[in-house]
Amino acid sequence: MDAQQQQRQQGVPARPRSGDGGGDFTPILTVLVAFIAIFALIVAPSISTLNNSVSILHQVPEGHVGVYWRGGALLNTITDPGFHMKLPFITQFEPIQVTLQTDLVRDIPCGTKGGVMINFEKVEVVNRLRKDHVYDTLLNYGVNYDNTWIYDKIHHEINQFCSAHSLQQVYIDMFDQIDEKMKDALQADCTRYAPGIEILSVRITKPSIPESIRRNFENMEQERTKVLIAVERQRVAEKEAETQKKIAISEAERNAHVSKIQMEQKLMEKDSARKQEEISNSMYLAREKSLADASYYRTMKEAEANKLKLTPEFLELRFIEAIANNSKIFFGSKARLIFLLHLSPSPLLSLRLTAFCA
Repeated sequence: MDAQQQQRQQGVPARPRSGDGGGDFTPILTVLVAFIAIFALIVAPSISTLNNSVSILHQVPEGHVGVYWRGGALLNTITDPGFHMKLPFITQFEPIQVTLQTDLVRDIPCGTKGGVMINFEKVEVVNRLRKDHVYDTLLNYGVNYDNTWIYDKIHHEINQFCSAHSLQQVYIDMFDQIDEKMKDALQADCTRYAPGIEILSVRITKPSIPESIRRNFENMEQERTKVLIAVERQRVAEKEAETQKKIAISEAERNAHVSKIQMEQKLMEKDSARKQEEISNSMYLAREKSLADASYYRTMKEAEANKLKLTPEFLELRFIEAIANNSKIFFGSKARLIFLLHLSPSPLLSLRLTAFCA
């Protein structure tokens, strides 16, 4: 007895065999097919070129806006960054950058006014498409609008510039002006025909020129450098001479200033000595005048006192005192002369008076 017969006897149903057709996997297959279809229509289209037309959900990256075509006609619907929905196979989608972008243009050949062929290896144009002009710009010039107004236009403008200038001007004299001239030329045409395009800057590298001409320019630059060195040496010598002159002038002015200060000091010392002498003289004059005034005053007072003393009574008193003090008394007609002889202090006068008395 096999296992199935035992299960039937026990009342347990037997498992169906795979070949019997009892199992139904239709729901599982349906879910799997639906999942694959959703993946193919939503997720997979975001990583291929075909997805722009067959995808339902699409993403607009930051710094871009979403632009749509239906049946080849540009729609005026502009979407912001994020996820958006569209009709598959009917509506095409393209992200358009509205932030700063740099377009690199390579190998631009041109001929100068003198017929020399040169080549600009790299030109960088920094530009931006304004968000409010996206529809008009794409309507007129398509998604590759920069091919018309940047790549092709920069070729034209550089050739125009080279044909109007010599190699000396393009390579050396006016090379620092080419960037601004190209920027102004591009912006002028964009402002007139495609106002949504904004040219911010243009960077142009040094052009390649024939080797023989380049060596001539290098030799010219070496000679120019020698001339500049000579001029600079002359300028340095002139500056040194001027510096020496300024030093000499400064030294002379300093010495003159010192001499002036010393002279003023001596004059001040002399003036101070003179003032001291004047003060001393004034003091001496005042002192002598005071002494003279005192002597005069004393003499005057003594004269007044003597004048007051010259009275008969005082004279008689002085006469009596003189007689009392004199031990000799003379009488006779010549007594006056003898009296004078006795009072005379000079021996010669006394001799003469003696002779006269005899």
